[in-house]
Amino acid sequence: MPLLDLGQRQLGFCSISVMNEVAKRLEMPPMRVYEVATFYTMYNQNPVGKFHVQVCTTTPCQLCGSDGVVKAIDEHLKLEHGGTTPDNLFTVEEVECLGACVNGPMMQINDDYYEDLTPESTVNLLKALQASAEITGVGGGSAGIGGEAGTSGSGQDRDVGSGKDVGEHSGRVYDKGGVKLPSPGPMSGRKTCEPMAGLTCLTSEMWGNEKLRTDGEL
Repeated sequence: MPLLDLGQRQLGFCSISVMNEVAKRLEMPPMRVYEVATFYTMYNQNPVGKFHVQVCTTTPCQLCGSDGVVKAIDEHLKLEHGGTTPDNLFTVEEVECLGACVNGPMMQINDDYYEDLTPESTVNLLKALQASAEITGVGGGSAGIGGEAGTSGSGQDRDVGSGKDVGEHSGRVYDKGGVKLPSPGPMSGRKTCEPMAGLTCLTSEMWGNEKLRTDGEL
């Protein structure tokens, strides 16, 4: 599986030549490799755009508004499920659970998760990615976000009231050639998956040897 992933990253998708090369190097029947590559959706059998957008539409995300996110993407990019833009910049797919239910609705773009999405924040995110591709001169077909957070740029925390300001004032952003791109993670300003309104439990001092009960039971 790591070799299939490596081949896909080098070529852009998991072609038959990639699968045959993996089978050759591992000295195993090609059919065994085909079975794995066609079972897992992480392996793309066809070329995808520079930004592979996978939107979770299973129950938790749907209850949080993933239908609106999908509609916003389709209307902005003029795409349907599984489609790729003419410039090969975006490929959009609806997928099953990606394991970030607590921060739904969410989507995965290449290797990164973007969570707590709204239709507005989703469109602004797509616009920021489009602008970054234009400025860096990187066209479709080469997967990855140029200058992703953690590799370049200067990320900083910003307080926001909603996700609609992605690319300007939301969560954690970094600068790429003059374009403010959101860092992966919650688009609402949350750090991880803490309650939006603050802690709802464990708000009092923890019991321990240093703290005795005061209700007279000891």
